[in-house]
Amino acid sequence: MSTNWTGKALGGVMGAIVGGPLGIGGLLGAAIGVAVGHQFDREPHSAQNSRGAGARERLYEVSTVFFRTTFYVMGHLAKSDGHVTASEIQAARLVMQQLRLSGSEVQFAIECFTRGKDTAFPVERALTELRSACADRPDLLRFFIEIELRAALYGNGLQGPVRQRLTDMAQSLDISGLELAHMEALIRAYGRRAQSGPGAAPSAERLADAYEVLEVAQDVSNAELTRAYRRQMSRNHPDKLKANGLPESMLEMAKEKTQQIQQAYESIKAARGMR
Repeated sequence: MSTNWTGKALGGVMGAIVGGPLGIGGLLGAAIGVAVGHQFDREPHSAQNSRGAGARERLYEVSTVFFRTTFYVMGHLAKSDGHVTASEIQAARLVMQQLRLSGSEVQFAIECFTRGKDTAFPVERALTELRSACADRPDLLRFFIEIELRAALYGNGLQGPVRQRLTDMAQSLDISGLELAHMEALIRAYGRRAQSGPGAAPSAERLADAYEVLEVAQDVSNAELTRAYRRQMSRNHPDKLKANGLPESMLEMAKEKTQQIQQAYESIKAARGMR
């Protein structure tokens, strides 16, 4: 069986080009470009032809900018109080594990993290580039902020200047303080669910968490609850995020989130006696 190397080759070239402006070496950029290109090689050839080379190049660019900016900003936030602690480094490593990064991707992520924590690193320029790349992809920007929020919570619990810095970044990406609060509630709820175990009874606190996940009030109607569930599933569906340029290596975290949304909906339905 023949192997299609078009995506990997083009991804390598795009990675080397896109990896350059903010100081990451061409070889590392090419490495992540090849990894990103792999997801497009797996698509049916007819789908690639219909999309066109220009569209594929656009997705490569979005994916590489998204990936490297994720870890630039993670390093920047870790250093925002003047020093990077062992727990913040461990948190970054944990996020890399949750994202299921390959060995070469971890190497690239560490290099980006190291660059980002340099006090001279142009983080605003990196955010501007991300905002431009994802101008018509708001769901990707939300996912980006969620990854940063997760790392910050794991690292220092959003203490010190980290919370304000992350809030400012979210607002610059058109994500409101209310949206950010919902994201934080979702991540904290996931942590409580993991600690209590999948078989634990749906306590009042866990039900409150479930409503937070769906971003609705507890007195919402059944019909509105179902609409909120469908809206959240559509917004966070891994296939949709992948089609918008999310690197394939990050899809596991997106799948985890949709599972949490599903679990939240089922918990509320059971508590309400809904079919």
